Amino acid sequence: MTDHDDELCYKTARELSGLLRRRELSAREVVRAHLDRIERVNPGVNAIVTLVADRALAAASAADERIVAEGADGVLHGLPIAHKDTHNTAGIRTSHGSPLADGIPDQDDLIIERIRNAGAITLGKTNVPEFAAGSHTFNPIFGATHNPYDPDRSAGGSSGGAAAALASGMIPIADGSDTGGSLRNPASFNNVVGLRPSPGRVPTWPASNAWTTLSVKGPMARMVADTALLLSAMAGPDARSPIALEEPGAAFARPLDRDLAGLRVAWSPDLGGLVPVEPEVAAVVEASAGVFEGLGCAVERACPDLSEGEEVFRTQRAALFEVAFGPLMDRHPEELKRTIRENAEVGRRLTGPEVARAEVLHTALFHRVRAFFERYDVLLLPVSQVPPFDIGVEYPAEVAGVAMRDYLEWMRSAYLVTATGSPALSVPAGFTPGGLPVGVQIVGPHRADFAVLQVGHAFEQATGYGRRRPQLQNNG
Repeated sequence: MTDHDDELCYKTARELSGLLRRRELSAREVVRAHLDRIERVNPGVNAIVTLVADRALAAASAADERIVAEGADGVLHGLPIAHKDTHNTAGIRTSHGSPLADGIPDQDDLIIERIRNAGAITLGKTNVPEFAAGSHTFNPIFGATHNPYDPDRSAGGSSGGAAAALASGMIPIADGSDTGGSLRNPASFNNVVGLRPSPGRVPTWPASNAWTTLSVKGPMARMVADTALLLSAMAGPDARSPIALEEPGAAFARPLDRDLAGLRVAWSPDLGGLVPVEPEVAAVVEASAGVFEGLGCAVERACPDLSEGEEVFRTQRAALFEVAFGPLMDRHPEELKRTIRENAEVGRRLTGPEVARAEVLHTALFHRVRAFFERYDVLLLPVSQVPPFDIGVEYPAEVAGVAMRDYLEWMRSAYLVTATGSPALSVPAGFTPGGLPVGVQIVGPHRADFAVLQVGHAFEQATGYGRRRPQLQNNG
């Protein structure tokens, strides 16, 4: 692989798209360069766990023929992508990180169908925790994904393979999903961008619990504009999803440039004192607030009371786990990760009044956050309460000297935002003194996904942290 090919693999998706559309590059050249990159760096990262190289090259050749005869396939024409290994891909192995679900589906999930219809070319699948449970990517089939900035550290999760592949230049765009931070946390840990969209923005089908707003699918990339480009292919109404939003996905392909002068920015390094945060993470959030001051924003330290989000999130998550994993737990109790079993068992013990109380609290939380965003345009928070941690532990046992009671609590800074239903973007915001990436979480009002992307884009352009690449060891 040449230096030119390495440079090509770190071009933005929008740059690649322009080169492909002007036929200055062929889809086959782009795919070949990324496959070579995967061969060289993936053995040390373990981000791509299933590779379909021959299929990808054949698809690229077909795309090159079509662009000559008919024009570009769609907004993602010729762009390589790898899919989260919990998203079903017809004809391609989908393991969900568990031997209990490992197989080859005969149908694409809706998000995969849309990405393919937009012209992207599938290279393979990205690593996940077992059944995407937890914000640290390891499983009994493929092992752990290493952080490209320090291989002894976690890549986060559950979209950890996707984020590490992006940071390593293996792909320019990636899909993921987020319940308690699974798009945002790995983005922060790997110095890339991850958007948790508003529920319904990216419809989910098939889905056994189609009304839930807790879990969403969404885009990741190295730049905010590329994240928006991928969202433009993912988003839009679908009659099979009862919560699908009507706004067409094309709305997110618009330019993100915006003058932020006068924007009302609230920020908190610890969610109003609600969560412990490591000092080096809190310092990055504070510095990010200063960046917005420099952009002419009206910046104030403030945060809505999110404490009700704890009961809301944990109750809804437990109920979802019982539905999803209760039958598996009954049949294969020793083959499910302990933490999954524990969550499902909590769900099984929930009473009607407990579920109803969580819904009442959820409503109250929505209105409190709605009122907060009448005074502010965006809220800056930590994405994760810690920087990337030791790859050999399941989760941090303590944060800023405070003991964590379980594998969820260290991610309260992300899952309390989940409970609000607000769109939230993780953008590269700095590094610890030891060189580990730290993102900032930009939270917006109800369904203000485009505004959040605009604010993230302006911050990214002003800082440039996302352009700092990891020093990777090549295979061979």
